[in-house]
Amino acid sequence: MPLEDLISSAAQDAGGWLGALSVALVATSSEGTVVRWNHSAQELLGYAPPEVIGRHIADLLHPGADRSLGRSLWETAATGRGVMGTVTAWHRSGHPLELEIWACPVPDRRHGASAVLVFAADAHAARRIRGSSAVWHGLFARSPVGIAVLDTQLRFLQVNPALEAMNGLAESAHVGRRLAEVLPEVNADEMEQAMRQVLDTGEPVLDRRRSGRTPADPEHDRVWSCSYVRVEDPGGRPIGVIASLLDITAQQRDQSDAEAGRRRLALLSEASSRIGASLDLERTAQELADLAVPHLANAVTVDVLDSLASGNEPGAGLAAGVALRRLGKAPLSGSAVTQILAPLGRTLAFPSAAPYTQALSARQPYLIAHLDEQAVSSAARHTPKPAQLLQTGVHSFMMIPLIARGMVLGVATFYRTRTPLPFGSDDVTLATELATRAAISIDNARLYHHEHETAVVLQRSMLPQHVTPPPGIEIAHRYLAASDVNEVGGDWYDVLPLTGGRAALLIGDVMGHGIAAAAVMGRLSATVRALARLDMPPTALLHQLEATLADLAEPMLATFLYVVCDPVTGDCTITRAGHPPPVVVEPDGTVYLVNTPPGVPLGVGGITFTTTNLALPAGSLLVLYTDGLIEARNRDIDERLNELTGLLTEPQQPLDHLCDSLIAHLVPASADDDIALLAARIGTRTPPPQA
Repeated sequence: MPLEDLISSAAQDAGGWLGALSVALVATSSEGTVVRWNHSAQELLGYAPPEVIGRHIADLLHPGADRSLGRSLWETAATGRGVMGTVTAWHRSGHPLELEIWACPVPDRRHGASAVLVFAADAHAARRIRGSSAVWHGLFARSPVGIAVLDTQLRFLQVNPALEAMNGLAESAHVGRRLAEVLPEVNADEMEQAMRQVLDTGEPVLDRRRSGRTPADPEHDRVWSCSYVRVEDPGGRPIGVIASLLDITAQQRDQSDAEAGRRRLALLSEASSRIGASLDLERTAQELADLAVPHLANAVTVDVLDSLASGNEPGAGLAAGVALRRLGKAPLSGSAVTQILAPLGRTLAFPSAAPYTQALSARQPYLIAHLDEQAVSSAARHTPKPAQLLQTGVHSFMMIPLIARGMVLGVATFYRTRTPLPFGSDDVTLATELATRAAISIDNARLYHHEHETAVVLQRSMLPQHVTPPPGIEIAHRYLAASDVNEVGGDWYDVLPLTGGRAALLIGDVMGHGIAAAAVMGRLSATVRALARLDMPPTALLHQLEATLADLAEPMLATFLYVVCDPVTGDCTITRAGHPPPVVVEPDGTVYLVNTPPGVPLGVGGITFTTTNLALPAGSLLVLYTDGLIEARNRDIDERLNELTGLLTEPQQPLDHLCDSLIAHLVPASADDDIALLAARIGTRTPPPQA
């Protein structure tokens, strides 16, 4: 093979900067005459071999250059010392060209003199390549990024100091070995697959995650971001892969913590909107369990003090043990863990030494991060279930007391099976937040039921217990408390005997709700009874009721309807103070609302009340009611009044049946407001015979 072809081929195969630099080969005789001129020399200086062979090499220098320097360089090389330097040559086209030359003697044994072999290259190209090499060396040696060069068999050729530190192994432990051999505890197969993809396609792979443990930190898992780029020779042939690695363990941990924080905030936000919206003990407990699975735990139970679940106060301390009723459980089916645990509604008794009792007594979260036989040994003395839970895969466990307003109300228990990580301090904090929200809602439900019962008891206690109408009047009445404590109000009715055989039929509604409205209703009811015994005119009586309201510390309003009836004559006097009008049903089935001035509610003041006189045929019905009977959401009041009168077309039916029928048709299953209803049949007594 010709020498120039041999050199060119070797340079190409060597790759790197040598393969990328075009090198001219020139040989001279011992006298300095050019005897060989290769193709690269022709490309570099533009002269064909016949134009330069036989000429002295110094003739190729720039005309303005010092030729003595060129001769001196050649003579030095010829003496056997070799020369490296930069000279300015003259290109055939007439422009100067700066060259870097490497000249060395080639002894001629036959003539005893030395020929000279000269390698020449464009000085600018050589400097550029050397600069690139310097940049690569600086990047490789000083970069904090781990860098490795691998061959086409994915064996390490070179690693930089940063990668040595990351892996905890010297470069000598890498060279000649594959990743799986050097670091068996990382996902080497996945990484090598990515590198083969780069070798096959030439497309870089960026940010591929490597994870595992290395000798640098054998006790902890770490994460690296890896990028791979194919290395090619000047001919475009792949000769290896450059891998760059960046340790992102801290960033990954921060990202995971931030993501966990976002999930916790989302869970707490959902808890705020879901838990306790119904003010129902069972539903609140189940909402807590449903919310925590699977975001926090794989199984959850919620147990409330049995006394509280029974509608009583929380009770005494826990010195003698505790009885808990299971009101929440998730998942309800499909879980081996919850199949072992007691079902919903079951009352569980725990002695004072049991962990459940101790957790409630301490009022602190109880965490067993790693559940094993030793950890459950104390509880195993009371029940076999802890051992059974271990067999189902429960590996982490925590109990969080339900505490609100200083009272212990119950406990929520969390179990982990499928989630590999144990419960930690962040999980305890989140579970405590959820439990606190649930506990407050449970206590609100307790207070709600207590206040509701108090308001209803107060309301009922102030209603007339024994309504005895005078002869000639038949009555029936109903009272239905609102389903919501906030709607239990001041509705009442009464029937009072007056002089001359007359009777006062009355019904009222204090505007407002709860215990306060019921108390005001009681004051008005007592005042009406006292004033009615004085046979006070209706309008004067209403003004006295206004004065009673004016005596209150807080302003209150009340609607009121006062009807004075004479069962013998059928004469009625009706006075309204902002109350819905009464309904009259005559014996022939005629039904109408009494057209009487509506007036304004009591407590407004400054209003003159008027009365309406009405004569009713014997046997007529008079129906008095509060607005809770006729008001309904998204329904027009006139439409509801028409519905009421449409149900009163049978005047002869029993009054008890009439009252029940009205409530059944006009009131849904749970009343939004109190309802008072009073029905009277007027003139049922036969007049005494004339003397």
